[in-house]
Formats: sequence, structure tokens, C-alpha cells
Amino acid sequence: MPVISYDMPDRFVAGTVGQPGQRAFYLQAREGARVTSVALEKFQVGLLAERLEELLDEVLRLSGGSAHVPAITPEGLHDDSPLDQPVEEEFRVGSLSLAWDPETERIIVEAAEAEDAEAGEVDPSGVTLRVSITAAHARAFAERALKLVAAGRPPCPLCGLPLDATGHVCPRQNGHLRTI
Repeated sequence: MPVISYDMPDRFVAGTVGQPGQRAFYLQAREGARVTSVALEKFQVGLLAERLEELLDEVLRLSGGSAHVPAITPEGLHDDSPLDQPVEEEFRVGSLSLAWDPETERIIVEAAEAEDAEAGEVDPSGVTLRVSITAAHARAFAERALKLVAAGRPPCPLCGLPLDATGHVCPRQNGHLRTI
């Protein structure tokens, strides 16, 4: 199975292309002029960020504070810049995994290509993006990703579904159009 590997990339972020309600979500790694972008779903970005935070907190707790894991994103690591252009999708992510390497004190993020839905089985030649980053960079990644997920369309106060600029058909209003 081919692996696209980044060991301490210059940049590893989650980002979007498009307007809220029509955004495409990506993970993007960059090292020098080499850039890899993989597409994934909004919920995957949110889960990845949440699990990263949980993993870092657990490592910090289990080490009694001796691991080099910051409790919050260190100054200077905040990244609010857009994705590097052009965004060219390598593959669509099917599964994500996280690991803590205690020897290097780094987080390893793996994003594996989605299985072939038509064949109904995992393609053994599927591609995996593997990124190794410090705990500080993982905190910065998670912070940005959580903001990104929260920056979507505002929810309907009645049903919680996302509102478009033109409103939406609210199930709590018996199918009547609700406008902002």
C-alpha cells in the first residue's frame, strides 16, 4: 500500500474550499514545494480534532506533566491562512487513525483512502497519508480544525439544522419555509 509520508512538515492543517453550506474539507500537508491535499467530510475533521485533543490530554495526564505536551496552543503556531493553492485532491479519506510515539514524542496522523464503494471491499493498493508532528503542532491543528467546523452555517433555533441564506424547510414548522 503506497504511503505519502511527511515527517515534521512545514505545515499540516485542515481547511476548506467554497462557501458555508457548499464547502469541501481537506487535510493538507506541505514540505517545501511538495503539497498533498486529501478530501474528507466535515464530521471527520471535527472527530480528528476532538480525538487529537483527547490523546494529547491523556498523554499529559499519564506522564504527570513530564511529556512535552502543551496544555494549549503555543504562541506563534496559530495558522489562519488559507490552504495552499492550487488544491489538488490526491484521494478521498475513508479512515483516520492517531498514534503517540513516546520515543519521539510526536503524534502520527494517518488518513487512508476510502474503500471502493462499488466493489464493497478495501483496495489493497489504496493510498495513505502519514504525517508526524509535535504535540504543539497537533494542538494548533486541533484548534484550527475545531474553529473551521464551527464556522459553518448558523443552526435553526427550532430544529438545529443548518440555515441557508434563503432559509430552510424546518421539520419543527411542519415543513414550512423558515427564513433567517
